[in-house]
Amino acid sequence: MNPRRSQRSKRSGRRGKRLAFIAAGIIASTAVVAVPAHTAGKAPAGEPTPAPPGAAVPAPPESPAPAPAESPAPAASESPAPAESPDPADPQLPAIGAYLDYGPLGVDRMTELSKWLDGTELRVGHTYLPGDRWSNIEGAPRFLESWAAWRKAKDDRMFVLNVPMLERNEDRIGDWQVRSMLRQGAAGQFDEHFRVLAKRLVDLGVPDTVIVLGWEMNGTTYTHRCGPDPESWKTYWKRIVTTMRSVPGQKFKFDFTPNRGRDAIPWTDCYPGDDSVDIIGLDSYDQPSGVTFDQQVTEEYGLQHHVDFAKAHKKPISYPEWGLFRNGDNDEYMRRMLKWMAEHKPLYNTVTDYCPHGVWQCKDNPKATKVYREALSGLPVNPTPKPTEPTAPVRPPHCSPLDLGDWVEYWLGGKLCLRFDWWERKERPRA
Repeated sequence: MNPRRSQRSKRSGRRGKRLAFIAAGIIASTAVVAVPAHTAGKAPAGEPTPAPPGAAVPAPPESPAPAPAESPAPAASESPAPAESPDPADPQLPAIGAYLDYGPLGVDRMTELSKWLDGTELRVGHTYLPGDRWSNIEGAPRFLESWAAWRKAKDDRMFVLNVPMLERNEDRIGDWQVRSMLRQGAAGQFDEHFRVLAKRLVDLGVPDTVIVLGWEMNGTTYTHRCGPDPESWKTYWKRIVTTMRSVPGQKFKFDFTPNRGRDAIPWTDCYPGDDSVDIIGLDSYDQPSGVTFDQQVTEEYGLQHHVDFAKAHKKPISYPEWGLFRNGDNDEYMRRMLKWMAEHKPLYNTVTDYCPHGVWQCKDNPKATKVYREALSGLPVNPTPKPTEPTAPVRPPHCSPLDLGDWVEYWLGGKLCLRFDWWERKERPRA
């Protein structure tokens, strides 16, 4: 299920107590490219948000067309070379943040949200390439520049980019057409578009971009859905990954991200294989109506299944999209989702911050907003510690270590020590 479906007529956007690890999602676009309907963000209260120029508006549902006789599937492409997957035990801490806007305004709002959170740093920039035509899927000029500049400003930042697998990605194309397009992709007819995108990202200085390729493929919203032909979809995914990895200088990580739950097809049926996947993500909103968080955990292909599947495949997890939805201002969901992520430590996650899903930019969810803000306010700058040779612990003089619990020490990188000589005044040496 997908919260975007309820807002298509408005061309709307897609898009704790301190236990949470929340990764930032910031969605970028510019006036020179057509913006997908699901990426038009909602401004904070009192700030008008004009419709983005050239926004791609989904076409009305098409009348079902008779399916033509299927042509033989092309021969499967060669499998990509094994990837150098990230080590799930890497000491780097998760990044935190929120989706705030699809365009450069999102970068500016990251600073404002950080102030609202009493200085907590947002470390992930997250945007979506428009899927209306191939020229935009290639990363049209002026679309990615502001995000690349933001990423390069600090070494510990992460740039996450959702990449459609097919053009006309929100045009509600029929299954027989999707099947045909997937087979064309599996045969290599679209390779050059992804080679161009990869080269642009490398040239912009963001070769380590996290690519969320063909997201929510187990649903029905997008043309790049898996259901009409899972085998061709998986072969096509592998071709895209192979093509983008062939560009000199790249260090891309590919994130396989379905919707939570079964949706139109079990998302495990779409998994293309460990050699072409670096991260296993999940988009998870508070829905359907009346479903408790415990049910979201235990349902078929739910939160627990996701964690178990990733562990079995030795991959880190992520939550590129999550937030409130069908159950309204649900502070229990917010509290439990934050706790879930604190326990399972995703590489990054992205709360969707506009109504009805969000907190800072949505005034409709005061109870959940309070939980979220208390969870994230005033956190220390997210460190990226380097592995070091083990050494014997050294206790500073005149102090006693405090036991604050494992999760606090995880964030702080060690124990706090309370000094007993803090009141002593030290005379400064005279010149």
